[in-house]
Amino acid sequence: MTTDRYGHDVHDGTAEAVAHLDRAVEDLLFFRPAVAGAVDDLLAAAPAAPVAHALAAYLGVLGTEPAAAAEARRRFGAFRAGLDPSGLPLRERLHTAAAESLLAGDLWRGSALLEELTVAHPRDALALFVGHQLDFLTGDAQRLRDRIGGALSAWDEDDPHRGPLLGMYAFGLEECGHYGHARDTGAAAVERNRHDVWAIHAVAHTYEMEGRFTEGTAYLDARADDWSAGTFLSVHTWWHYALYALEAGSTDTALGVYDAALHHEDSRGVAMELLDAAAMLWRFHLAGSDQARRWEALADAWSARADPPFYAFNDVHAVMAYVGAGRVAEARALIADRRRWLAEPAARAVTNHAMTADVGLPVCEALLAHAGGDHGTVMELLWPLRRRLHEFGGSHAQRDVLQKTLLDAALRSGRHDEARVLISERTALRPDSPYNWLSGARLADSLGDVPRAAAARDRAGRLGRSGDLASDRF
Repeated sequence: MTTDRYGHDVHDGTAEAVAHLDRAVEDLLFFRPAVAGAVDDLLAAAPAAPVAHALAAYLGVLGTEPAAAAEARRRFGAFRAGLDPSGLPLRERLHTAAAESLLAGDLWRGSALLEELTVAHPRDALALFVGHQLDFLTGDAQRLRDRIGGALSAWDEDDPHRGPLLGMYAFGLEECGHYGHARDTGAAAVERNRHDVWAIHAVAHTYEMEGRFTEGTAYLDARADDWSAGTFLSVHTWWHYALYALEAGSTDTALGVYDAALHHEDSRGVAMELLDAAAMLWRFHLAGSDQARRWEALADAWSARADPPFYAFNDVHAVMAYVGAGRVAEARALIADRRRWLAEPAARAVTNHAMTADVGLPVCEALLAHAGGDHGTVMELLWPLRRRLHEFGGSHAQRDVLQKTLLDAALRSGRHDEARVLISERTALRPDSPYNWLSGARLADSLGDVPRAAAARDRAGRLGRSGDLASDRF
């Protein structure tokens, strides 16, 4: 048995196999595209190693790409058919079982198995990373934080490989509302490795959640060479940059980011990038900004994928694109397909079944209703879900576009009491957000409260001016 620098075993592995595993895990921790080649090299060097096949399976699932998952399922199935896991050491047995569960669509069981593994082996960075990503995909903020926090004591402060754990912990802290602690922890991770894009991204989230968009932009600008290209997370971090600009009222900068980074003719067309593009354009839609050309190109990209049921969070953003482009028939067709799938007995064993039935489809229907001007229906669908949206995955920042859709519907439908509650919640959490004060002005206008409306607009204007993010980058 040979062990790599992150504590992973390669059963009957050579020094070459261990080196490939070491490289693959490190590439994964830092979101480097080179991880795919490293895994191929690992499989070639250790074709019978369970950890090698588990790692390949994890890659097939975590990107939420149905075609990649199908190929990973085929390859892992061939390996698993000739394996008797009962004779494997605990760690390899649990990695194998977790990979098998994930490929079968049971994210919850796969997550639990990886948690069991890291209780016994808290220095298994692969299990920690994959479990952390599953917690994100399933919207489990407490586990996102505590899975990593529970393992940190096994990593010495001066351990040279502790940095990525700090980056993961920072994101878990942020999603649980510990913004200052998250920022400090993320900064410590970046201090260890300036290319730790997950840690940079975690810090960016803290500024977004506190409405400190000027500071967030300065933070990203100062580290642009470390995150802006060459990683799986680059496009998503550009999305954060565009959010800051949009919040500050610098719409030209936000659209410049969109065209240069979020979606253009050379975009890869992967779901995790397309959903960022849809969420950005939907914010423009809520602001009454016509982005017809961009919507049409984005809807074409979603349509070309022709995804089967796989991850409800992706489905919602596909519907956003179809609705934004005025292609209501395609949105309805996707919804109808998912409803048929929910009725299939086999679908109930898949985590995405509950995500789709409980959250995904009601949200899709709400997006259709909003585009059709039926804001009362939007309220009926989203108000009961506003504290449950995490159940179909994503981050608070990503799901905020749906909270904004609910608030817009409350204002448009004259549901003043609900609008007041939503605005009060938002303003109390993010008093520096111009959007929140402008929403308050809209409510005051509806109530005929001219002084309050003027005061809210003045506050929003001052906040926007103080955070002018016009940029010569785009």
